[in-house]
Amino acid sequence: MTLTETGPASTDVLTSNGHRLDPGPRRLGRLEPVPQTERHDRAALRHRLARDGYLFLPGFLDRETILAFRRHYFTALAGTGILEPGTDPQAGKAAYGRRDLEAMRRVLFREIVPGPEYEALCRHPRIVAFYRWLLGGDDLHLHRRKLIRHIGPGESGIGTATQAHYDLVYLRQGTDKVLSSWIPLGDCPLERGPLIYLEGSHHRVRAEEAAGTLRHPAASITADLPALAEEYDTRWLVADFEAGDMMVHGAHIIHASLDNVDPQGLYRLSTDIRYQSSAEVIDPRWQNHWHANDGL
Repeated sequence: MTLTETGPASTDVLTSNGHRLDPGPRRLGRLEPVPQTERHDRAALRHRLARDGYLFLPGFLDRETILAFRRHYFTALAGTGILEPGTDPQAGKAAYGRRDLEAMRRVLFREIVPGPEYEALCRHPRIVAFYRWLLGGDDLHLHRRKLIRHIGPGESGIGTATQAHYDLVYLRQGTDKVLSSWIPLGDCPLERGPLIYLEGSHHRVRAEEAAGTLRHPAASITADLPALAEEYDTRWLVADFEAGDMMVHGAHIIHASLDNVDPQGLYRLSTDIRYQSSAEVIDPRWQNHWHANDGL
C-alpha cells in the first residue's frame, strides 16, 4: 500500500475485523517517528510520550536479530502445518491446508513462550538500557506475561485483528505507569496488519479514568474502529513497519490492529512486552508465562 504524507493513498483499503477505515485525512493519519535529534534527549522523549501517548522508534533494534528470531519461531512451528511446505521459515509464508492446532498450542506455550530465545529477545540489552534510562533507574521490572502472535493473511472477522482497547483495563492491579513495547518480528507493512493508534485518545481516557468510569472486568472497547474515530473525532494513525522498529506506548492510549491482507501470503508476527519501575505496584496476574487459559 502507498503511504502518503496524510496516510494511505485514497485507493488503498484498510480494514480491521472487516470494518473499513475511512481513508480521508480527518480519520486517518501517520504515526510520527521520533527524530534522531531527540533519540538521546530523555526530557524530549518523556514530553513526546505524555503529549502523543506513544514513541515510534524506527530501526531501534538490529534487523538481523529480529529476523533470526522470526526464523526460530516459524522453524519451531513448521511441523504443525502452518507454513507452506518447502518455503524458508523466516519468510513465514502461510499454508492453507489442515493445521494441527493442538500441536501449535503445545509448541507455542511449552517451548517458544518460556524458551531462552524469546526471553533473550525480550531482555535485549538495548531494550533494557532504554527503559532504565527512560524510567530513570536501574530497578526495572519486565512482566513475565509476554505475548507473541502470528496472524495469517485472509484471517478476518471479529476477534482476529486486535480490537480497540487501552492496556490499563488489563493491568488494573498494578501501576498505570507501565509502558508497553510492540515489536514487529519481521517487516510489517500496512497490508500485513500492524498495530494502529487512535490519535490523542489517551487524554480522554485519562480524564474518564480520573472521573471513575472504570472498565471492569477487562474488555476491549469495540471492533468498529471507524465508529470509534467518529466518536472521538480524531484519526487512526498508521505506519509501514520494518524489522527492527519498536513502538513504545503508555497504558491509556487506545490502539488496535489492521487485518492481514498481505498479497505475498506472509504471516504478521509480533510481540508485546511490558516494562515498569520495580518501585511501582506490579500487577501479580502478569507474573506468569502467557498461556491459553490464563484468563487475561
